[in-house]
Amino acid sequence: MPIQLSIFIAVLLLPPQMAQQPRSPDLEAQRTAMKKLDFLVGRWVGEARITRGTGETTELMQTEEAGYKLDGLILVIEGIGRTKSGGASVLQALGVVSFDDERKTYHLRAFNDGRFLETGVRLLEQGKGMSWGFTFGEIKTSSVMRINEKGEWTETHEISIGSQPTRKMMEVTVHRKE
Repeated sequence: MPIQLSIFIAVLLLPPQMAQQPRSPDLEAQRTAMKKLDFLVGRWVGEARITRGTGETTELMQTEEAGYKLDGLILVIEGIGRTKSGGASVLQALGVVSFDDERKTYHLRAFNDGRFLETGVRLLEQGKGMSWGFTFGEIKTSSVMRINEKGEWTETHEISIGSQPTRKMMEVTVHRKE
């Protein structure tokens, strides 16, 4: 008997508890958790400032657009930054936020400049903000996004490399357009 057929028969004969079906996600729990991010939905416009490793700062006109997809199971956020002088596109980022109902955690998969990262997201206690970050070798980032008392979407992104002091990498302040 060929080995593949032997393995197939062995799997069929496993006791019922060994051959359990994969867990079905709780879609309503996911949608309910995602509703906590309603404060982001819409089109936002304003300004951003990026500081490069050389210390050079670039001022940008920034847009952020956030909306639900897949019947409320994910939130897609697209940010575009253009230079104030000339309107050249400098920053394009896309983030997809989802909720894992089994682990009760939010996740972010973000894309920028041909790269992506996956990280956990924490909702801020005040209910209108979130934080995330990642570590890659000696590089560590920390990002905080919140809606301030004026109703503006603000973001601060910081980076530290090794024992160097933490420095701001990007700041965003946008207001709801639609």
